[in-house]
Amino acid sequence: MKIILAKEASYVQLEEFFGKNANVDKQSVYHHGYVVEINNKIEGCFILDDVKADIFWLKQLYITQSEAGRLPILLEAILTLAKQRHAKSVYVHSHQPVVDILLEALQFHPQKESMFEDKYPVTKGSWWAYNVS
Repeated sequence: MKIILAKEASYVQLEEFFGKNANVDKQSVYHHGYVVEINNKIEGCFILDDVKADIFWLKQLYITQSEAGRLPILLEAILTLAKQRHAKSVYVHSHQPVVDILLEALQFHPQKESMFEDKYPVTKGSWWAYNVS
């Protein structure tokens, strides 16, 4: 599994991935995100957005159903990337109970309120935070 800046990924592979996964915000991922390459094929993407100096928001996390079993490994890799980018905290908004279970297992902590709520109002789901050491 390789994590690559979307801008540096193969155009053909990007188009194939975005064509099969229309629910992903193609422009945002391309300009601000990363793609996940597994066996020379793009199988996932995410954006690790720095909202304040050392606080990041993990957005648009997506992995294909066929590779969903790798999600825990991908999350660990994203946290390593956040650490390399000198993050102190990583926030995630989850709207799936299975993801909530995974986040809790990876030592994310549920948040009662969101520091992003004024800029990014969200009506459902829950916020989680991870303190990067």
